[in-house]
Amino acid sequence: MLNISQLSKMQGGELLYDNVNFQIYPGEKVGLVGPNGTGKTTLFRMIIGEDNTYEGQISFPEKLRMAYFSQNVGEMKGSTALEVVLSGDKKIQKLQDELKIFEEKLCDPDLDPDEMNKVLEKMGDAQTEFEKRGGYDLESRAEEVLTGLGIDPEDHRKDVAEFSGGWKMRIALARVLVIKPDLIVMDEPTNYLDLETILWLEEWLKNYEGAIFMTTHDRDFMNSVCKKIVEVAHKRVTVYSGDYDFYEKEREVRRSQLISEAKKQQESIAKDEEFIARFKARASHAAQVQSRVKKLDKINRVEVPTEEESISFEFPTPPRGGDDVVVIKDLAKVWPNPDGTEHTVFEDLNAIIKRQDAVAVVGVNGAGKSTLLKTICQQTDATKGDVQIGPSIKLGYFSQFSFDVLNPESTVLEETQSALPEASDGYLRNLLAAFLFRGDDVKKKVRHLSGGEKSRLLLAVLLSQNNNFLVLDEPTNHLDIQSREVLLQALKKFEGTVLFVSHDRHFLRELTKKVYEVAKNEVIIYPGNYDEYLAKKASGS
Repeated sequence: MLNISQLSKMQGGELLYDNVNFQIYPGEKVGLVGPNGTGKTTLFRMIIGEDNTYEGQISFPEKLRMAYFSQNVGEMKGSTALEVVLSGDKKIQKLQDELKIFEEKLCDPDLDPDEMNKVLEKMGDAQTEFEKRGGYDLESRAEEVLTGLGIDPEDHRKDVAEFSGGWKMRIALARVLVIKPDLIVMDEPTNYLDLETILWLEEWLKNYEGAIFMTTHDRDFMNSVCKKIVEVAHKRVTVYSGDYDFYEKEREVRRSQLISEAKKQQESIAKDEEFIARFKARASHAAQVQSRVKKLDKINRVEVPTEEESISFEFPTPPRGGDDVVVIKDLAKVWPNPDGTEHTVFEDLNAIIKRQDAVAVVGVNGAGKSTLLKTICQQTDATKGDVQIGPSIKLGYFSQFSFDVLNPESTVLEETQSALPEASDGYLRNLLAAFLFRGDDVKKKVRHLSGGEKSRLLLAVLLSQNNNFLVLDEPTNHLDIQSREVLLQALKKFEGTVLFVSHDRHFLRELTKKVYEVAKNEVIIYPGNYDEYLAKKASGS
């Protein structure tokens, strides 16, 4: 269906990748992975025709229907959410207009019989194509997808300009899904989605009959949807026939085999070079020497791609603090509504967060997860009740607005130095390297950093400030899979207490020891890890 052959791409005078060959077949679900900056989005843009500056061939059937979802949703205004979604398939709109014209012609009592037959034939073709594209149930599908993506039915006819950026992303995603093309190319579809919506989208894509080529930072999502992985790394593209977990294991197997092969080859080359050096001056061995020289000239050297350096970094052990990190008594939070009524986020919450607890706060979008965190951190006043932070507890808080504390004109290293003034230059560079700022990355100005890089910078500092209680609101947002793994491993070794919100199920499973669910104006406490919480929810207990 999609064939990429001998593709090479230069960008900024540098070779991005060379001699790329792979195919995507009808109905295949394929994940695209690789470090930031290796050209994943560029590959997408070449496939959809936005970038034609490459060598090689990208081919697909002429009638292939393709749709592309990216983070750049463009300007949206002047239409309702439903109208935006319905506008996704221009061909359906064109066919609708044609069918109206045909109907009007057939109503003409003076229509010539031969002309009527021609109109009926054309109308039949248009109706067949319209039905094939799902034109007859387009609006009901659009309603269903919008609702599945978390947009309530009463908001479907709201002007799209009234929605925030994150909700506009959902509308743009719905527009792509409703088209039901042969191939959907998706760049980070899970960004800005809550867990409930991610699960809905995951199920929708698994049941979708068309092909998918996507990248995502959510490994559980990719594992569930994709059964083939295309890796972009080290200026080459490699295909793995399995899910993300298989890819990780197989990549290590292949690398080990390559290292072994390269070692054997080097040993053989060394023997030949030693023979040449030893006998090149002897006429009696001239033929043998010449034969080995020719052999070395023709040999294809086995190259082992350089692997990202694994940084070993020990975070400081925070001061112990008391056993009762947070004591919550009769806590309630009420927000005023625009119409003068009140919305109770939660009430009657009584809880104790113990030392070395790792508490995940879960709930649907808008339930009040961030509000609970802010109330505990005393970033917003409680309506009723009391929150007591224990003695000797040093709290570090990461929120979605933490980026505002960064100085845009500072470099990464300068920003870290200002936050950790007592730390040595070597310590700071090792810390930054552990969070994937390596070499000249530390000289980057904050204003040039991506959202993921800003998150990594803030989290690196937060973990090094001797905080023994970390409150993290969506720390995995903006982070790619590798960065999430770095943060996860750091938090698993952390000897303090963690209270956090995340929509990443792998992160939740690996870290959670207790769950607070914000739902229906209350906070329900579930002892046990995330899988135990899911099991209790499934059983209704």
